Order: sequence, then structure tokens, then C-alpha cells
Amino acid sequence: MRRSFLSVLAVFAFAGLAGAQGIKTINVSYVSGTDTVSAYLAMPDGAGKHPALIVIHEWWGLRDWIRQNAREFARHGYVALAIDLYRGHLAETSQEAYKLMMSVPPERAVTDLKAAFGYLAGLKDVNSSRVGVIGWCMGGSYSYIAATNLPKLAACVINYGKVGTTKTEVEAIDCPVLCNFAEKDMTYTVKMGKEFEAAMIADGKSVEFHEYPGVNHAFMNPNNPDVYDEAQAELAWKNIYTFLHKHLMR
Repeated sequence: MRRSFLSVLAVFAFAGLAGAQGIKTINVSYVSGTDTVSAYLAMPDGAGKHPALIVIHEWWGLRDWIRQNAREFARHGYVALAIDLYRGHLAETSQEAYKLMMSVPPERAVTDLKAAFGYLAGLKDVNSSRVGVIGWCMGGSYSYIAATNLPKLAACVINYGKVGTTKTEVEAIDCPVLCNFAEKDMTYTVKMGKEFEAAMIADGKSVEFHEYPGVNHAFMNPNNPDVYDEAQAELAWKNIYTFLHKHLMR
């Protein structure tokens, strides 16, 4: 049966404490276009209307590090929905990750992002006017795509993802954007990020750009020992939480 992204089906399969008091985690399902997709939801345990985040995985898929980040967002007071653009598939090698990334139909991904926003906005514990998005690598690229397709987003964080500079794309962005780029990243380059920053400023949009010296793509993930940089990752997290608290907690 075809249903719009506003028709949300929540299947609460499991709930429990996420290793620390004050946090609940739950596996959920919701309708996206003609599909029913799964996601991982982490929530503060307290009552009230919380800000929320769509959390988008790297090209590896919805792995434990992304779930860990969702739980940490919940500890900071956010309802975090870690979505699964791969429909349950995970990559073990770069070759598998590339194939999975390229297998995602762009239109389906946009529908998934809209459905995730609708799901969060419909939760009784969420302040629907304070929903943001964050992603890393491929997820950073989709975070940007979310900002250009979801006019009601309240904040967007792009961690070393693809961004654009066309007038049409930039004009479509209605929320503040934070960009974290690595100096040595040859795929999503600092030059790309700075050109996006300039385009946003020229259009009167709110943008914050950070370049992290001496590090490469994926420097924030400790599961990537060849590129992980603890000091720069800590700085990036500090900048992320400062940005999110400013635009979602107010």
C-alpha cells in the first residue's frame, strides 16, 4: 500500500538503557515512499520536547560507531535517529562500500531523508521546529542534500562531505550550516568547502566553516586508525556541539 512520508509507522521492536542512565535506545521502522525502513533511535529519558537530529552514516553503512554517536547525542539532550540508507546492508571493504554507496538511488535517498524528518517531527517528545541533520563522509554529502530538500530543517552539519555552489542549491538552503573539512582530503577538498562557504555568504545564508590542519578524510572515526586524529576529532566535536546547542537548543 502506497503511503506518503508523513504516514509514519513506528514499530518498537526493542527498548532499553543504552549503557548509561538517562538514555533510551530503540529500533524503529517507518514508511518511506513505498518502503518500510529501519533505523536506530536514541532518546533522552526525561520528559519534554527535545531537539532532534537525523544522523546519517558513512559509506560503510549503519555501523556501531554511528549508533554510538546517536547515543552520545541523546546524552546531550537530543533525540537522534540514525537512518539506514542501505536497507540493512553493511560493507567490510572499501570496494563493498563504494558499490553500496553507488547503489543508492538518489530519489530514494531524498525520500528517506524526508521520511526521517517526518518521523522525528511526529514524535511527541520532539520539538518539530528544532530538527537538524548530521553526517560523515557519504553521510556528510547526504546531510547537504537534506539541507537543499528539507526547508524546515533547523540546522545542518556536514563532516567532510560533498557540497555544491550553484545558485539554485544555495538558495534552497534555509538553515544554518556547519562544515568540517580536513586539510589533506583529496576527495571533498578544503577548496570545495571554502567555495561553498563563499556562495552561502554571498547569498546571505548562515554558514560556519572549519578546516582541520594535518588530517585526512574520515579523521573523526577512531575505527580508521590510519587517519584518525584524536586531537582534531575532539576539536570537531566541540565545534559540532557548540553549533547544535546554538541553533537547536535555543
